[in-house]
Amino acid sequence: MGRNPGAPQCFFRLLTSRAFVYLARDMASPPDTSAPVTITQIQSEAELMQALAIREVVFIEEQAVPEGIERDAEDAHAYHVIANQGGHAIGTGRLVMLPQPPANQEGTWGQIGRMAVLQSHRKARVGSMLLTSLEEEARRRGVNGIMLHAQLIALEFYKKHGYLPVGAVFEEAGMEHLEMHKRF
Repeated sequence: MGRNPGAPQCFFRLLTSRAFVYLARDMASPPDTSAPVTITQIQSEAELMQALAIREVVFIEEQAVPEGIERDAEDAHAYHVIANQGGHAIGTGRLVMLPQPPANQEGTWGQIGRMAVLQSHRKARVGSMLLTSLEEEARRRGVNGIMLHAQLIALEFYKKHGYLPVGAVFEEAGMEHLEMHKRF
């Protein structure tokens, strides 16, 4: 297949990606950014594939996270949510119940992670909506607190949502992170 000089360059970059089927379909019709954003629990394999495609774009392609560590065993039993706008998936996140609380904590704890929003929808409160939805599910499950590993560039975002830094900066997936907690 030859390149179409008028087609978006990113389309051809994605042809080699496992995310191609999902993202090529979405690129065929631009999202309606005036449509409301909805956050729902992932219910099907197709929705999970959309979420994984978003994570691939954000983490593997944009942030150069090694492919072998982006997906993990937690995906199989995590509570996943997806953000949609105008029929297009634009963000995702997950909640994992921890087998034991973080150090110096008691009770039942969850961990929020794999928060990803497509670049075209950042700064539009999609991340806040995803986080709120995951926190609501954690409360329904009776957790006492949530722990997460925040990239340093996202610290202010999580602080605005009531998360407090714990401990020292550490490296995860080649980037500096800080553990953060929020108690309920």
